Amino acid sequence: MGAIASALQDVRRRIVTACAEAGRDPAEVRLLAVSKTFPTAAVREAWAAGQRAFGENYVREALAKQAELADLPIEWHYIGPLQSNKTRPVAEHFAWVHGVDRLRIAERLSAQRPAALPDLQVCVQVNVGDETSKQGVAPAEALVLASAVAALPRLRLRGFMTIPRPSPDPAAQRAQFRVLRELLRSARAAGLDLDTLSMGMSQDVEAAIREGATIVRVGTAIFGRRD
Repeated sequence: MGAIASALQDVRRRIVTACAEAGRDPAEVRLLAVSKTFPTAAVREAWAAGQRAFGENYVREALAKQAELADLPIEWHYIGPLQSNKTRPVAEHFAWVHGVDRLRIAERLSAQRPAALPDLQVCVQVNVGDETSKQGVAPAEALVLASAVAALPRLRLRGFMTIPRPSPDPAAQRAQFRVLRELLRSARAAGLDLDTLSMGMSQDVEAAIREGATIVRVGTAIFGRRD
C-alpha cells in the first residue's frame, strides 16, 4: 500500500471512530481530499485508493489538473477565496463551490453556469472566528445571504462552510463549529432546504463531526505537508 492510500485509510478510520463516538452514521460524512499544490500523480494515487472528491484553492492550478486528469470522473470542489474575475472558469468546471461569501459572487456563478451542466452546488462561507485574514460573512449576516443565494437559478444552496480560528483545544474547536450547526438549524426553520456543513480539516476532524459536519476537507493528513 502506498503512502497516500495508507493515509487515506487512517483518515477514514478517524471519521468512523468520531462518528461512533458522536452516535452518527459514517455514511453521513463525506471526505473531501484537498489536493491543492500537490501533483496530479498524488491525485491519481488517491483515486486508486477509492477517493472520488477533490478540493482545489487556485483556479489556474485546478484547471491544469483537470485537463491532465480528464480520464478520471473526479468530482471537483472549489474551496478557495473567489474573486469576480475568476467566477466563469469555476462556474464552468466545478461541481461544488464552498466559499460563497458575497451575493455578487453567487450572482456571477449563477449567470455563468452552463445550462447543460447540473446546478452548481454551493455553500455560504461563514467567518466564525471573526478573523480579518479569512473570507466569510459574519454569522449574524449568514441567513440573509443564504436566502438570497437560494433564490438564484442554476445554483443549489446546500449549506454552510467555515474555516475556524486554529486551536489545540477540542472544546474551543467545537464551540466554533457549533455556530455553523446552529445556523443550519435556523436556516431550516426559516424554510431553506439545506443539508450540508462543510467544516473540519486535518487537525479538527473529530470536533467537526461531533458538531454535525457532513463534509470534512482534509489535505495534510492525506498528502503530507505543503512546501
